[in-house]
Amino acid sequence: MADYKNFAVDVDDDGIALVTWDMKDRSMNVFTEEVMDELEKIIDQVASDEKIKGAVITSGKETFSGGADLTMLQKMLGIFKAERSKDKEKATRLLFDNAGRMTWLFRKLETSGKPWVSAINGTCMGGAFELSLACHGRVAADSEKVAMALPEVKVGIFPGAGGTQRVMRLADPQAGLEMLTSGKSLSPQKAKQMNLVHEIASPDKLIDTAKQMIRDGLKPVAPWDERGFKLPGGPVYSAAGANLWPPAIAFLRRETAGNYPGATAILKCAYEGLLVPIETGLRIEQRYFTEIMQTREAEAMIRSLFVSLQELNKGARRPEDVPASKFKKIGVLGAGFMGAGIAYVTAKAGIPVVLLDRDMSAAEKGKSHSDNLISDAIKKGRAKPEDKERLLSLITPTADYAELDGADLVIEAVFEDSQVKKGATENAEAVLKPSAVFASNTSTIPISSLAQNSKRPKNFIGIHFFSPVDRMMLVEIIMGKKTGDKALATAIDYARAIKKTPIVVNDTRGFYVNRCVLRYMAEAFQMLIEGVPPAMIENAAKMAGMPVGPLALTDETAIDLAQKIMKQTIRDLGEKAVDKDQFALINTMVDTHGRLGRKNGKGFYDYPPKPAKKKLWPGLKDLYPQQDPDKIDVGELKERFLYVIALEAARVMEEKILVDPREADVGSILAFGFAPYTGGTLSYIDGIGLNKVIKHAKHLQKKYGAQFKAPKLLVDMAEKGETFYTRFDPYKDQTKKAA
Repeated sequence: MADYKNFAVDVDDDGIALVTWDMKDRSMNVFTEEVMDELEKIIDQVASDEKIKGAVITSGKETFSGGADLTMLQKMLGIFKAERSKDKEKATRLLFDNAGRMTWLFRKLETSGKPWVSAINGTCMGGAFELSLACHGRVAADSEKVAMALPEVKVGIFPGAGGTQRVMRLADPQAGLEMLTSGKSLSPQKAKQMNLVHEIASPDKLIDTAKQMIRDGLKPVAPWDERGFKLPGGPVYSAAGANLWPPAIAFLRRETAGNYPGATAILKCAYEGLLVPIETGLRIEQRYFTEIMQTREAEAMIRSLFVSLQELNKGARRPEDVPASKFKKIGVLGAGFMGAGIAYVTAKAGIPVVLLDRDMSAAEKGKSHSDNLISDAIKKGRAKPEDKERLLSLITPTADYAELDGADLVIEAVFEDSQVKKGATENAEAVLKPSAVFASNTSTIPISSLAQNSKRPKNFIGIHFFSPVDRMMLVEIIMGKKTGDKALATAIDYARAIKKTPIVVNDTRGFYVNRCVLRYMAEAFQMLIEGVPPAMIENAAKMAGMPVGPLALTDETAIDLAQKIMKQTIRDLGEKAVDKDQFALINTMVDTHGRLGRKNGKGFYDYPPKPAKKKLWPGLKDLYPQQDPDKIDVGELKERFLYVIALEAARVMEEKILVDPREADVGSILAFGFAPYTGGTLSYIDGIGLNKVIKHAKHLQKKYGAQFKAPKLLVDMAEKGETFYTRFDPYKDQTKKAA
């Protein structure tokens, strides 16, 4: 056999070729043009060599493959855009042909005349699972490290290399549609239950089991290529089909509000593909994939939720000349809900952590939070009993600041009070080594003012976590006026160690995320005052793509907290800084009706005992005269939510609180779920076009208020024909270096 850069091929005495995929220059195998070229040569050689009876494909890494390299799709789109300006028809044909490369490569393997078995030894995602589905046999290792999925819908596209056709010809149609439209991962057991893998083997017997399938006479023909093949759920035009497809369409509409063209395309591909032979079905899939690749949603989601997210996770904003941090010990001040959560994620990352509070009882209570979280994970099968012992052994509860001696980083998460934080800072610095970094987890108090309590402001920084810490994937790293590169590098290294995505924010009231979230809530308060029915407010927000309605979100964070923020803002900036009608609404909710939010079981919603579900408080409609719902423009309600947040993000960029559009986009999606199909706050503006945004913002401003006034930055960018990704190009420094 020939030598390959990305594969090794060994033929045993039984004539079975073991094809081991192992990209030397990557930590994970991915499909690139070079990989596809090599795989095609291997398929040809296996098919043409009479001595080879069949082939097993596996991975030389712990994971099988992450699927296609989405930067390859970005490149494909770039070529399409360049060609479209010259010849649109030719450009579309080129995109269609490129989109079908993997499809027909896998079909070539499937019809090669020799049996192929996929031996799945680890994570197998996207195109890699589509490759496996094209193999005649599939064996998965019985390991927690094995997960199979077709997650493309999460980045705006869909499984376009045969996934929609083969899954629906193998699995129960309802389960298949759920898997395809959700992008959820499957365990080996679940995949076997769905008929997507044939065997589950212990990791050490994986290859032997795969080879045995070939020795036992595995047919080199897919089920759908045999005469008499019948679909698992019966024909589309049948009683079973009539019970599946209309509800499936309605369910998808309910879940996505039509915002995700990729998800809609999955239903179209599956429905139309099941009416025709497999090759025609693959052509249908290829056609829809070409169409979806041209959508604004696909371009924005691939950029933000794959490319930008990866770059930020790898430390795109980290100062290059600072040595990497190796954390031997981390301190957490404050063992309340937030501090306990920080201790948990730190210990989960394998880092020893000292959890300090005013007395041992409080500190021990904080540690018990970790006990509860890991115990719950064990019950759900996401952790093992030995994981609990290891994690808890890394957390040292204490009331003695001397225990912080030797810590590389201390994170203060005490009560949100300047004087309390001042005392914690001074007590900690008294025992810390000079090189240690001190970070404050504050959501409201400017970092520069807190840094005045420090003897070494260069090593003082903000790390703003979101609640609950164990589930929220974003952290805001806040730079004070005197914060140095070492503190920034340390904070980013820590975020990466605990597997959180960091965004770097310059100091301001509310930083980035809270400024946007407060705008979202405030617009809902304004709608209530206008007499928009509460249910319309919540539903319009969800239809716009937000995961949680603004009233429900306010309940989660607490209405009395909103009141405290308003009162503090008035003290700091004057009465005009807060809308008096909205302030009156919040005061009425808290002071008159005692409705504080979920924490006391009554807020904008009522929270009855479980299993009953929350429901909007009926008294809301009595606070203000109600408008006729039939006369309210739901489309405009949706736009108000998206515009008010996006315009605030633009102001943050104008004020240089954020300097990188990737952080604005990724941060808005990870922190509060800003309509992911838009690609994030700034991609939303770029996608619509600045001139259109400014024009519509003027309309909304005239009708609803100054919150919709377009910042001068947008006007300047529009005049110059710029976008956020050209004006604030995150790659310009790299381009200069390359030149």
